[in-house]
Amino acid sequence: MDKIKVLLVEDEKTLAMIIKDTLDDEGFNVTLAYNGIEGLYLAKVVNPDVIVTDIMMPKKDGFSMVCELRRKRCTIPVLFLSARSSANDVVEGFELGGNDYLKKPFGMAELVVRIKALLHKIVVCPVEETTFTLGEYVFDSITQTLSCHGEKKLLSNRESEILKRLCINQNRIMPMKEVLLDLWGDDSFFNSRSLHVFITKLRHKLSNDKSIKILNIRGIGYKLIID
Repeated sequence: MDKIKVLLVEDEKTLAMIIKDTLDDEGFNVTLAYNGIEGLYLAKVVNPDVIVTDIMMPKKDGFSMVCELRRKRCTIPVLFLSARSSANDVVEGFELGGNDYLKKPFGMAELVVRIKALLHKIVVCPVEETTFTLGEYVFDSITQTLSCHGEKKLLSNRESEILKRLCINQNRIMPMKEVLLDLWGDDSFFNSRSLHVFITKLRHKLSNDKSIKILNIRGIGYKLIID
C-alpha cells in the first residue's frame, strides 16, 4: 500500500522536523515547506493526500495559502495548526476551506489521529445525492453553491458540509454530537459554539424563503424543515 503523502507547511524549523520525524515513523511520506509560497508550489508538485499547515508564517500565511488553493478548486483536505484559538480564528479557518484545526501545543498522537480521520472521511464516503431542492433554493454540494432565482451564493466548505447533512436528514433531527465528531473531531463546548455560528450563517443565507427553517433541538441537534 502506498504511503500517505503529507505536505507540512511550518516556519518553525525545529518543530517542523519533530513533526516530520514523528510522521515518518508512523509510515507517512512527509514533504516540508517553510512558508505559504513554498506550500502553494509543493501542493502542485507533490499532490499530497493531506496538507498540515501553520497559520502565522512569513511571505504568505496559512489562511492566504489555503484560500488560494480553494480558488484553484484544490480539494486536498487541510488541517490548520496554530496557537491562535479564538472562536473567530477557528471559524475563519473553516470558512476559507479548512477541514480541521489543532491548537498548539498538541500531542503527536492526536495529530496522527486527526490526519487519519481526514483521510478516512474521504476514502469511505459513499456515493450520495449531491443536489438538493430547498423551497426556492437549489443547493449543489459539489460546487458548494446555493442558488435562488438565478442568484448564486458560494458557501464555505464547512457551511456546505453542514447543509448537506441537514438536507440528507430533512424533517429528522441531525445529531449535534455526530456532526461535531465528523467535522471537528471532538464534541467540546467550544466546537459546539462554532457549529452554532455556522447554523446561524446558514439561516441567514436561506432567509429569502420563509418556509425554510433550521430548528435548534436543545441539547440534541438541529432539524431542517420546509413548511
